Amino acid sequence: MEEDTDFRIRFSSLCFITDHVGFHGTIKSSPSDFVVIEIDEQGQLVNKATDEPIYEISKVLPEPNNFAKKPKLGFQNVSFEERSNQKVNTFVPCSDDDKNNQSGSEKEDTINDGTSGGEEGKVYALGSLLDEKTNELLNQFAYDIKEKWNFKSELTEPSPEFSLGRILDKNQRAILHSAIRQKFPFLITVGKNSEIVVKPNLEYKELCHLVSEEEAFDFFKYLDAKKDNSKFTFKPDTNKDHRKAVHHFINKKFGNLVETKSFSEANYNVGNPKVVITVRFREKPYKHRKRSVECQERKVIYTAFTLRKENLEMFEAVGVLAVKLGVIPSDFSYAGLKDKKAITYQAMVVRKVTPERLKDIEKEIEKKRMTVFNIRSVNDSLRLGQLKGNHFDIVIRNLKKQINDSANLRERILEAIENVKNKGFVNYYGPQRFGMGRKVHTDQIGLALLKSEMGKAVKLFLTPEDLDDPVNRAKKYFLQTEDAKGTLSLMPEFKVRERALLESLHRFGMTEEGCIQAWFSFPHSMRIFYVHAYSSKVWNEAVSYRLATYGSRVMEGDLVCLDEDGDDEHFPNNKVVLPVLGYNIQYPKNKVGLWYQEVLSRDGLQACRFKVPTLKLNVPGCYRKILKQPHNLSYQLIEEHDIDVKAEVSHVDEATLSLLISFDLDASCYATVCLREIMKHDF
Repeated sequence: MEEDTDFRIRFSSLCFITDHVGFHGTIKSSPSDFVVIEIDEQGQLVNKATDEPIYEISKVLPEPNNFAKKPKLGFQNVSFEERSNQKVNTFVPCSDDDKNNQSGSEKEDTINDGTSGGEEGKVYALGSLLDEKTNELLNQFAYDIKEKWNFKSELTEPSPEFSLGRILDKNQRAILHSAIRQKFPFLITVGKNSEIVVKPNLEYKELCHLVSEEEAFDFFKYLDAKKDNSKFTFKPDTNKDHRKAVHHFINKKFGNLVETKSFSEANYNVGNPKVVITVRFREKPYKHRKRSVECQERKVIYTAFTLRKENLEMFEAVGVLAVKLGVIPSDFSYAGLKDKKAITYQAMVVRKVTPERLKDIEKEIEKKRMTVFNIRSVNDSLRLGQLKGNHFDIVIRNLKKQINDSANLRERILEAIENVKNKGFVNYYGPQRFGMGRKVHTDQIGLALLKSEMGKAVKLFLTPEDLDDPVNRAKKYFLQTEDAKGTLSLMPEFKVRERALLESLHRFGMTEEGCIQAWFSFPHSMRIFYVHAYSSKVWNEAVSYRLATYGSRVMEGDLVCLDEDGDDEHFPNNKVVLPVLGYNIQYPKNKVGLWYQEVLSRDGLQACRFKVPTLKLNVPGCYRKILKQPHNLSYQLIEEHDIDVKAEVSHVDEATLSLLISFDLDASCYATVCLREIMKHDF
């Protein structure tokens, strides 16, 4: 297939960091040859029996210092003077990929509820829960934002942020969220890993273009207070088009929370009628539902479990579980994605499902090659990146020397493993990130979404492979006809994602708005997955360019990261990082930075801010080390007939050797990439 060839070319062009010869072999001969076990934040393998609630893990994390964030850069470029004096002192700890590359909107833990009443109570909460310095910095941050807006300056740079640090008590966080929003309605607060971050409320600024700032100020205070049966009324307005614009803004931004109506003001002049817009909260499905944090916690049920799956794509597994449990895929949360052709173990949390209900489906899902265990109640969902890493147990079969290599195979294998163990590997994103072997790669869909080409993204997702089976026949029919209803009748029931998208297209049509609604049939984690795939593809290209241009050593203009890990002292080249695309990253100030700009221009993203508001996707970006090392590496060479496999060869020689290798990798590192470096072989 032409596309497969293109995919192989893309990965064969990637670099190696080590100089050994390597060897050939076969990985993933069967799912049992590739076992992946998630390592939680406490360093425990998730396939071990546990009674500990997941939510307690966050309590052991260190608290950062309080500091005011500029448009969050996180790193600084290296100059030769700094390096020669060894005073590179402006770096912060970096972390890779999804943990810091989550989008806003659905991923940011926005809290609106508060328990203290009245303006004086809110100010008192700030004074009592924040130290004097932090309180002063918060006031200065608020003042600076208003000054920028008063001078009509646009926030062309990434939106500035201010961190209040981590506050472990959930009730205190809720009080602070509400207190800040009541005192400064032009700011918003978001929660990230128990940390409260303050940002400008861009919706407030947008409303100020339609109404007076006094009205905007009072409206956002009203929104945050969330008082039952309360109303808010804007000043009288005689301009019908202007009123229509205000209605449209409020319903677009807050339509799921409030509703608006226009009323004629009492004693109005017939010749010049004055009409007011009144806003009120929509009726809640539970009339007597209380707004306290404690009640919310009692009503939301979270059940944690370990999922074992075999030869099953993770999104497909979630789809099956959702159908069996009567929930939707977005009710599931997890720390990371796992391989399809493998046996994988990972932690998951599902909302609105009791442990007893989950246990009821254990037998049913075994037919789908899934098992759930370690089932228990917890207090919260999981976040992408909430893991320490993964443990791998891998069998590489049919070991052979490279062509024209006369050395001993066992010596070659020993040399390769020790070399990577000591020097590491290039930290590429693995081919499974992009849909290896498929006509359309996930990064192509991500690029279309970033360019707001929603219809194109839908068609890319439904592009068939060159196979004659029910799934691909259904996809081919859709591309030929755009008949969502007819395609649904052809699409097999087990294709949960495809059917969800087609059902939305049938309901809303193949228009631009219909395609947007169709993408909302996917959970947020999946929508953002495609955008991350594009960023990952560019990062792979960037690190190849960087290594070809400068090698692995630290160069002037580089971005470097000083971890708290002890590895830096023994492995100095792993300090170099490159940005994963997003709205809140800094580029290297050398040829690599220029290369990034050329690639964005090539892909038509010169002006892209890595936000897709129509899909509630905000991609801040992050920094990723160009080199990584495996940990706790062990291996064993055995002859094929010594393990339980069906060997096709009947004689024993070097070709019958198999390698059993085990190691741990940090979160967002790929075992196939590590094996590629060891074997000097593209899969």
